[in-house]
Amino acid sequence: MKSIARMKAVMIKEIRQLSRDRITFGMVVMIPLIQLLLFGFAINTDIRNIPVGVVDQSGSTAGRVITESVKVTQVVDVVETFATAEQAEQAIQDGIVRAALILPSDLTQRMVQGRELGQWIVDGSDTMISSAILSLQTMPLTDFDFEIRPAPTKTFEVALYYNPSRRSAVNIVPGLLGVILTMTMILFTSAAIVRERERGNLELLITTPIHSIELMVAKIIPYIFVGLIQVFIILGLGHWIFDVPINGAISQILFGTLLFIAASLTLGLVISTIATTQLQAMQMTVFILLPSILLSGFMFPYEGMPVAAQWISEALPATHFMRIIRGVVLRGADLMELWRDTLWLLGFTVIGLFVASLRFKKSLD
Repeated sequence: MKSIARMKAVMIKEIRQLSRDRITFGMVVMIPLIQLLLFGFAINTDIRNIPVGVVDQSGSTAGRVITESVKVTQVVDVVETFATAEQAEQAIQDGIVRAALILPSDLTQRMVQGRELGQWIVDGSDTMISSAILSLQTMPLTDFDFEIRPAPTKTFEVALYYNPSRRSAVNIVPGLLGVILTMTMILFTSAAIVRERERGNLELLITTPIHSIELMVAKIIPYIFVGLIQVFIILGLGHWIFDVPINGAISQILFGTLLFIAASLTLGLVISTIATTQLQAMQMTVFILLPSILLSGFMFPYEGMPVAAQWISEALPATHFMRIIRGVVLRGADLMELWRDTLWLLGFTVIGLFVASLRFKKSLD
């Protein structure tokens, strides 16, 4: 009985400590809740409303009917019209659309002969997107009377760009770079200020003439080099072992990655100014890591998410980096063509440094 009483006393002590640690107690509740909501509502493998363009070279009523029939499927959302196939290809490379439907000038003749009515050109770097477009290859066209003409065995041809063999490694390896950098960069700096406080070095930093913004920048610079090493390892091995193509310029890849590393490190610094222990910092890192993996487009296409999940996704640095790294590495896109995501990462870094320095000043006061 005495043993049970002693154990009970320790148990009560642990429960009281847990209840006083609001961040830890909050994580115990929030992490499973977020996982449930993400998997239950935000994750949707049934892809809908893929942004596509149309090149109607026929200019006929049949072309307009086919376009409307494609819209009705709700698999795609026609957001652009192009005059030429070259414009459509450039839009796919720039990430404006994920695919384009080309209806040729001899559309009526093809209908009479029972041939494919057009061709889809698709960004094949995302295998789930390409699978969704491939499902339209044999879609029925009920608005046409095929009883008096031979119906085509395939309604459309499909041409997959950037990943014609539909290898999953081509899509996963560049995305994996974003996940690993998110995890390591935030984890490294999320404990930066907390570690100084726990070791008793914070008072020493206070007495130095360094400004808070200078301290924040100095804290993240060493980890930038660590991140660059990870970039060369992942992309190098991915290209060598899995034959992942690198179609973009190395300078573009490095600059885009530097912006993302800086954004992730500043996010870690903000966490470090909020957490009071390294355990709390790690818990908050996990809290951010889960949405970054599930909502950034790494595992599931952005287009398949509900609107609310897309809003959350847009607030994550990993989402913008996924677009940049896949665009540059796989499609050979230029950062100027991806300027919105590039500018977002730059702005996030500047604001993050400002917030971290302000919070550090407040903690000193």
